[in-house]
Amino acid sequence: MSKKNEKMKVKKQKVRANHVECHQKFQACIHEAEDSMQAQHLIIEALVDEKDSLLQTIHGLQEANNAPVPFDGEWEEEPEEEPEEEEIEDIPLGEGEIDDK
Repeated sequence: MSKKNEKMKVKKQKVRANHVECHQKFQACIHEAEDSMQAQHLIIEALVDEKDSLLQTIHGLQEANNAPVPFDGEWEEEPEEEPEEEEIEDIPLGEGEIDDK
């Protein structure tokens, strides 16, 4: 009975060690993903700042050159024209033609 208990304790320790190792790997993956998301967030903020700077530069150049007002971002969609349905005419059958009806 004592050997069986020892084997069970060893197995339990191996399972626990495996669980701890998996947990640590999982935590490392989570940390890596969080770092990646934070880096992406910083890149997006930098791109937004750059876009704003470029828009200000463009606006300044347009004012300096008396250019027309730039696009204001509001889009007016033109109503789509629905195509007119063509009516199918009954074409009379000539001699020798087959009527599939």
